[in-house]
Amino acid sequence: MGRKSLKEPRQKEIIKAFYKVARKEGLENASIAKTAEVIGINPSLVVHYFKSKDHLVYGLIEYILDKWMQIYKVPTEASEDPKTMLLTVIDNIFSGKWNTLFDDSVSYSCYALAFRDKAIKGKFKALLDALRETLCQVIIDCNKKGVLKVEDPALTADLIFVLVDGAYYYLSLVSDKNEYQKKLMQYKQRALTLLSFSSE
Repeated sequence: MGRKSLKEPRQKEIIKAFYKVARKEGLENASIAKTAEVIGINPSLVVHYFKSKDHLVYGLIEYILDKWMQIYKVPTEASEDPKTMLLTVIDNIFSGKWNTLFDDSVSYSCYALAFRDKAIKGKFKALLDALRETLCQVIIDCNKKGVLKVEDPALTADLIFVLVDGAYYYLSLVSDKNEYQKKLMQYKQRALTLLSFSSE
């Protein structure tokens, strides 16, 4: 299932409005009419770009990916060195940045729909696969430069995101900030261990 990015400025504007409504009222209460109202357009224009609410959800999943891929955006000086690039990405993943890129309640609502809708399931899997594949490539680049000797970059990337997915799912229930940070750092250390990096 190929990825169809949100290239049209109007598409992005509509999806951002849909996301805004979903954050405020819940995904189940978000609608084409409410989305149109947020940006002051006729609902028929929303339907022109997105045939139904289901298609808005498909677009929203693409928007989630666009947001989450920002963890791979690092300063130019960091991107020039594979090890620094990888450590910066790991820092980004296990930091407040990752958790603020997209609203958890909307993300988990989209994920829940995957159990009832095969198209959403496929799109959500493609989203998570894209994150893993990009991290895998960063690990491969480190291997090529001799700064890592990871035997199976794809499996290692997958395991790191298993840690990430589980960490944020669990930590969304943790109210104590100190406990939250302590556990997040413990999970980060486990990820570094998978890469044979020690904390510095």
